[in-house]
Amino acid sequence: MPKKKPLVVITRKLPDAVETRMMELFDVRLNLDDTPLTKAQLIEAVKLADILVPTVTDNIDSSILAQASPKLRLIANYGTGIDNIDLATARQRGITITNTPDVLTEDTADMTMALILSVSRRLAEGERILRSGHWTGWSPTWMLGHRIHGKRLGIIGMGRIGCAVARRARGFGLSIHYHNRHKAHEDVEAELEATYWESLDQMLARMDIISVNCPHTPATYHLLSARRLKLLQPHAYVVNTSRGEVIDENALTRMLRAGEIGGAGLDVFEYEPAVNPKLVELDNVVLLPHMGSATVEGRMDMGEKVLINIKTFADGHKPPDRVVGDIF
Repeated sequence: MPKKKPLVVITRKLPDAVETRMMELFDVRLNLDDTPLTKAQLIEAVKLADILVPTVTDNIDSSILAQASPKLRLIANYGTGIDNIDLATARQRGITITNTPDVLTEDTADMTMALILSVSRRLAEGERILRSGHWTGWSPTWMLGHRIHGKRLGIIGMGRIGCAVARRARGFGLSIHYHNRHKAHEDVEAELEATYWESLDQMLARMDIISVNCPHTPATYHLLSARRLKLLQPHAYVVNTSRGEVIDENALTRMLRAGEIGGAGLDVFEYEPAVNPKLVELDNVVLLPHMGSATVEGRMDMGEKVLINIKTFADGHKPPDRVVGDIF
């Protein structure tokens, strides 16, 4: 008698090839119209599923997990970040958590570098002016930005993505500095010619550009607080491709409006999809709708990770991408 297939509930529309393979391997409930599930629908999902496949926008908190069926044994997150899941409650209930590490490193690092260039050279502002029909021709003193060659880049979070950002930044002639919970291996420091700052405060006060590449955890919530943002030099730029909650967005907006910070490039927001309307009004900010990992290749690789984690778990083995702790 063939083994019963586990019931897998997927909360959002995934690439067709990924969904097709899911259907071949498991008993699957798809979200064909890609409408985000309400809390009530997520509760129904955890009551029904053997395995849940949420995305980073699904808030799987303790109130949802408290109503999960005992048969829910795996949450295979479609995403690298796991701050959308109450890990403590999941572990108490014996639910294994997996994510999709490594596959988005290069894509996110590309986007970080794109934002560094965009905000420093005023690319989005210039594009808006051209499209509006207000460009009257070249002028030697108009739309002046700043070169990044020779500037100091401070990376917050020297994990896989932070290191990938540093490798790109070195090619543009930036000096690499970083703050991390642990000092990087000496071989990594030597390769990147990177300077470690144990004190985040001291690093912030000396950098021209800050790149946020750490995960959102309780320890990193508002890591860039109003107090820390005030340590930045007036010409400094802040770039965030990690999680919006790492920065006090209201404080950042106030300082940008007051000219106390040179500019910002943001792909993530504290209350997304809502964005502070005062932030949207500013010309010295480049805003993107959480596109850092949005490549065809990346989304397919994420799906492959989820498939492997589920198949390995269903076969009675430990999945390769079990979440065992924070990486910052």
